[in-house]
Amino acid sequence: MSEKTADVIVVGSGPGGEGAAMQLAKSGRCVQLVERYDKVGGGCTHWGTIPSKALRFAIYQLTEALSHPLMRACGVSVNFTMADLKARTESIIGQQEGLRRRFFNRNDVEVIHGEARFVDQNTMLVDGDRKLQADAIILATGSRPYRPDHIDFSHPRVFDSDSILSLDFKPRTMSVYGAGVVGCEYASMLRHLEIKINLVNSRDRLLDFLDDEISDALSYHMRENGIVIRHDEKYVSIKGQDDGVELELKSGKRLKTDILLWAAGRTGNSDTLDLDHVGLEADSRGYVAVDEFYQTQVPGIYAVGDLIGFPSLASAAYTQGRAAANHFLGNLDEIEALGQIPAGIYTSPEISSIGQTERELTEACVPYEVGVARFKNLARAQITGRPVGMLKILFHRETLAVLGVHCFGPNAAEIIHIGQAVMDRQGEGNSLKYFLRTTFNYPTMAEAYRVAAHNGFNRIF
Repeated sequence: MSEKTADVIVVGSGPGGEGAAMQLAKSGRCVQLVERYDKVGGGCTHWGTIPSKALRFAIYQLTEALSHPLMRACGVSVNFTMADLKARTESIIGQQEGLRRRFFNRNDVEVIHGEARFVDQNTMLVDGDRKLQADAIILATGSRPYRPDHIDFSHPRVFDSDSILSLDFKPRTMSVYGAGVVGCEYASMLRHLEIKINLVNSRDRLLDFLDDEISDALSYHMRENGIVIRHDEKYVSIKGQDDGVELELKSGKRLKTDILLWAAGRTGNSDTLDLDHVGLEADSRGYVAVDEFYQTQVPGIYAVGDLIGFPSLASAAYTQGRAAANHFLGNLDEIEALGQIPAGIYTSPEISSIGQTERELTEACVPYEVGVARFKNLARAQITGRPVGMLKILFHRETLAVLGVHCFGPNAAEIIHIGQAVMDRQGEGNSLKYFLRTTFNYPTMAEAYRVAAHNGFNRIF
């Protein structure tokens, strides 16, 4: 086939594919987007970010309302089912899917449903019978939970992070194997339903990529909430039974619970792409290697989002999709203008961070100082009855440049963007003095930046 059907083919309609398609379409390029499922939005919309965060919010709304002193004084009690909680989730998924489809329609992005495979560097075959050809191809096929062959995921009491959303009863006990972001988020969320939880971690601390103080705070509050954390453990076997699941660990422990959530890693969705037809090869976990412009070793073929591994964030995927599109368009200045990507972790309490950690700065011999605001001292946190948490600012002792911001507590994923905006400022614009000179609304959680800045400034002057 010699005649091209589009300027660019985008494979996958999640955040990475959407970011790429929108950037290209708004630049006047013809885009064909291939989505293997009947609905657009990818795993983020249908069984990942959106449904899990919607379920989390529904659980927290319910439990906060029922624990309110006024509700208890009035003797209010509610009987609810998992179906009640999921109903709200399904409504939001529908709204998000409709929104995504309208974006594509309004920008003349042709959406083709089917499974795409490479024929050659510029050609893909959809469902074995429709050939598409373009100048470039952007892969945004996402990832799925890693499933070892020897674990029976067909057992009705063994779940992964995709299938857990289909849980139709409330278990009394639960084991979560894997204490990464997904495992910690689900353990935090489901503990609010008074489910007894074992969180099994193969490492010696939770989320060790975080600032140590934040990781320690998460461990403390999880334990305070009744979650049993078991560090440095490896599994030997997982056996589904009629009345539960037995998890055997190398240490000799046997944990018998009603259900088990397997949350030990993910694998890139590269196995159906026929990468070998274009000379590409994924690693052992299905991830595809790219350069700083998200281009693979084959010119004109890009990969973004979960397909390339860390950081595996919806926000990062959208930004990476735009960056790949801009590289194809020759807009290199736009790629360089992209700032650091914050991490948002929806545990209880919430965590968000951007920039370097204390450990990283110490190892790099950077002279830094710390400014801290404890939420328990903020008027807004006292008013809302949510005093757990902190904001810490890491800054250079001499230049006062902000090097990292780490937040643990209510609305952390929202608050972090103030620090992000300052860190993205060029030269002297990135300074602790911004927070010292700025008037924040009072009482707000954002006021934590002023408090932390004064706390840090007072350490050096």
